[in-house]
Amino acid sequence: MRIVANKPGALDRRTRSEDPVFREAVAAIVQRVREGGWDALVAEAERIDRAPPRLVEVAPFAAQARATWPAETLAAVELAFANVTKFHEGTRPRDAMVETMPGLTVAKEWRAIDRVGLYVPGGNAPLFSTLLMLAIPARAAGVREIVVVTPPRADGGLDPAIALAAEMCGIDAIWTVGGAQAIAALAFGAGDIAPVAKIAGPGNAWVAAAKAMVASTPGGPAIDFPAGPSELLVIADASADPATVAADLLSQAEHDPDAEVVLVTTDAALAERVIAEADRQLADILPARAAMGHARAVIVPTLAEAVAIANDWAPEHLSLAVADPEALVPLIRNAGAIFVGHGVAESFGDYLAGSSHVLPTGGAARAYGGVTVLSFMKEVSVLRATPAASRAVAASAAALARLEGLEAHARAAELRA
Repeated sequence: MRIVANKPGALDRRTRSEDPVFREAVAAIVQRVREGGWDALVAEAERIDRAPPRLVEVAPFAAQARATWPAETLAAVELAFANVTKFHEGTRPRDAMVETMPGLTVAKEWRAIDRVGLYVPGGNAPLFSTLLMLAIPARAAGVREIVVVTPPRADGGLDPAIALAAEMCGIDAIWTVGGAQAIAALAFGAGDIAPVAKIAGPGNAWVAAAKAMVASTPGGPAIDFPAGPSELLVIADASADPATVAADLLSQAEHDPDAEVVLVTTDAALAERVIAEADRQLADILPARAAMGHARAVIVPTLAEAVAIANDWAPEHLSLAVADPEALVPLIRNAGAIFVGHGVAESFGDYLAGSSHVLPTGGAARAYGGVTVLSFMKEVSVLRATPAASRAVAASAAALARLEGLEAHARAAELRA
């Protein structure tokens, strides 16, 4: 971790997804799977992960977890499931209807997406929590069919934690295939993996780039948003504890070599202490070394300037490690999730606070929020009119149509009169 100058461009670096050579490599994988279907998917999976895709039943591995885990571990997973379920069930949208004029009503009615694909990262750690954070809001939305993919294990099975999370969410089997090839299979279909209408879930740069590519293909699926590699920006003042700030930074750095972690502080001495603490803690957290190698600390004169940097950079996670964090919350416009005060670990949001930890990265928080029930729903406008209302608006609708030169529209309206 190094201190960088506080000037425009200090936080420009994101991931390698803009590298044209990298993008060409991702595009090649996506195209091969799209054109070659199952055979191409198998070839790519064996080339990259040295294992073919398999549909694995979750029950035996979930049973292993229940039989071997300590009671407190099972209780922690159940707590996370309960809290996340409570939050998403409690935030389901409500239908609404407005009478725009007597007898003419327009309703907004919510419908679940029929079939969605969920990507659960493997990599350094099998992220069972991501499955909870995706499948629970999808179930709360009423999605009928959920297809889950996750990178394969060397033994050909499933991590018991992922299996247990799947079982709790009512998912019977998971495809063990990962990377850009898994995204392409979900998007265009391959063998028994049928195309989905929307893909959600975080991943590394390969997954994020593949999601963007398939979403931009005519007829391709929607996606939640760019999600991955992970990001954390911490705004800290002299009241912050260096060990705690360092631990928060390392908690995201350990996800991926391309993870982005940044400290923005008004206290230069704190920055030095955080760097020293991060170096000390790295001895026990080896997976975080690569990302911490390009981590940055920015010294600013005021918290207002720190907020400006955060809004410009639009981090996935934003921690407010300051004496008066509530004063800053209303000023934050662009962040996937805000963690308010010294007592709120970013890990709380990752596991059990209730909201989904699947959040926009790469600056996408300027326009997107995190995964919610709404991520798996769509709104449908429903128009109704009494005979009297039809007669009352027909002439106006026809006049407006003719103003645009659309005679057939005008006649369709006038026939209602």
